[in-house]
Amino acid sequence: MFRITLPDGSVREVAPGTTPADIAAAIGPGLAKAAIAARVDGELRDIGRPFEGDSQLALITNKNEADALELARHDFAHILAEAVQALWPGTQITFGPATDDGFYYDVMAPANRDPFSMDDLPAIEEKMREIIRADKPLRREVWTREALIEKWTADGEKFKAEWAAELPENEELTVYWSGSDWLDMCRGPHLASTGKLDPQAFKLMRVAGAYWRGDQKNAQLTRIYGTGWLNKKQLDEHLFKLEEAAKRDHRKLGAEMDLFHLQQEAHGSVFWHPKGYMIWRELEAYMRRAIDGAGYKEVKTPQVMDARQWEQSGHWGKYRENMFVIPDEVPNVDDEGPIVSDAAEWMALKPMNCPAHVLIFRQGIKSYRDLPLRFYENGCCHRNEPHGALHGLMRVRQFTQDDAHIFCREDQIVDEVRAFCALADRVYRAFGFTYSIKLALRPEKRFGTEEMWDQAENELRNAVAAAGLNTPEYGWEELPGEGAFYAPKLEWHLTDAIGRTWQVGTIQSDRVLPERLDASYVGEDGERHRPVMLHRAIFGSYERFIGILIEHFAGKLPTWLAPVQAVVATIVSDADDYAREVVAKLRAAGVRVESDLRNEKINYKVREHSLAKVPYLLVVGKREADEGTVAVRTLGSQGQELLSLDSVIERLVTEATAPDLR
Repeated sequence: MFRITLPDGSVREVAPGTTPADIAAAIGPGLAKAAIAARVDGELRDIGRPFEGDSQLALITNKNEADALELARHDFAHILAEAVQALWPGTQITFGPATDDGFYYDVMAPANRDPFSMDDLPAIEEKMREIIRADKPLRREVWTREALIEKWTADGEKFKAEWAAELPENEELTVYWSGSDWLDMCRGPHLASTGKLDPQAFKLMRVAGAYWRGDQKNAQLTRIYGTGWLNKKQLDEHLFKLEEAAKRDHRKLGAEMDLFHLQQEAHGSVFWHPKGYMIWRELEAYMRRAIDGAGYKEVKTPQVMDARQWEQSGHWGKYRENMFVIPDEVPNVDDEGPIVSDAAEWMALKPMNCPAHVLIFRQGIKSYRDLPLRFYENGCCHRNEPHGALHGLMRVRQFTQDDAHIFCREDQIVDEVRAFCALADRVYRAFGFTYSIKLALRPEKRFGTEEMWDQAENELRNAVAAAGLNTPEYGWEELPGEGAFYAPKLEWHLTDAIGRTWQVGTIQSDRVLPERLDASYVGEDGERHRPVMLHRAIFGSYERFIGILIEHFAGKLPTWLAPVQAVVATIVSDADDYAREVVAKLRAAGVRVESDLRNEKINYKVREHSLAKVPYLLVVGKREADEGTVAVRTLGSQGQELLSLDSVIERLVTEATAPDLR
């Protein structure tokens, strides 16, 4: 008999062959119907897979949304592949994982037809619903590697056969049957049957090209993307969010508002227009005031550094493929071109600022009394991101970080991290963001000893606890394996106006880089000691943060950030002189204002400046000129209010002032 321990501590003794589904049924018919999978000793498993010995059991229902969604999306992916093969026999299938909001599957169309396109998606969706409604049981089997290879080869599935041939000989290989007529190689787990899915809770979204195993030298496949959820309500909410996100796309709004552009002559780098750069300048000024008040000293470091510095820091070995490198002197090379190998011959554009800040710290002898030292830099960095990964302002090759490094003693770490948490909170709340905090823990490949990592992770935990942020209210969560190769980190995940999250700020507790780059200070005992280096940023990068702001506010930036804060528009030419007077007084008060004296109808001007997301349109005609008033239209409102010019100036000056200066 096996002893199965439930979450409440109760124990059930069951015979070999018993499954989690049997236990759910024994507890009650409601649970038997609701249970969709199980965690057995922490591992997510099929609800119909028998126990293999004494076990800890937790039954999974749709209330366990993260697990339930992962299972549903995995099933949708398999059903997608089955549907495509049912509609077009001869289609070869490869892989189909779940994603953050859905699933995809890579397939190769049969030789007698063109690659799959958007036109095929409605038929595939209907076939998928047919498979779901058929309520086909999903059954797990263990196969030998030889049997798998023989099966895939016989079916003409050359991609699956190739993959099966490379699987480790000692690994348990499993397939899942859908009914009795279709199977796929998969580790699982899956739901008990296709009918456990809601046939109205998914939608196929798009198709794209993909290479077998991600290598452009291999065969080109078609990747079919879908989004999948537990019910239609969740799907509808997601589709609405996508529609809203499309309206807020920073690339679209950036063009409409004349903020920036990108072009092929500078892949991944931004051409900032005057209005867009005004937003940048306001953010930069705001951040400078924030860091000056927090005791940081601003520095500026070189763009190009000897690659030996990057080799010593560890970045050359870990990060070389993402760095732009140039020869220190032009070498003689053959027709194949230069091969980057010996770091002694190369320079590199900096992908981050950290090593340069260590070099500043090393200038002159530092005492324990000098610490903490907080170096800040609006540092321009370059990373060689793949062309396909570039995305507007969100992912670029050239970017500027609001980067800082705090060199401190070990007894100062908790206070420094806690102070940073308070600073980040003030900044994010000034922009109207809520956030959650995550602790990214040691990755599999890393520098440093286990003791160093234990200490660094615990210091970050203690600092967040001291700041009162390790609570459900702040979404506190620990992320195993997500830290940098040199340090664990706290991450700030902002939630925007439509519920999306963006990982932005971070602080990392690093003992590795000071060791590798020989940073030290003289302690109270007269001996040399290593400082701890806290890497921190709040915006992350100016480019990405501006992109997030544009989408968060749908272009309707707070008045203090808006490139043009007001436009004075005339109804008739008789008011032109008064309009110029209004503009002059507003400019003298520090408001960014323009005039629109064109001979156009006022409704045309309203539409145009609304599209440009100008916060205030100040309309003046002959009456306003005679009375010294202004008709005020705020962005997004239908009406207007008539105010004295002095009242308008007072209101705009208040709103045009950054929140920390009010």
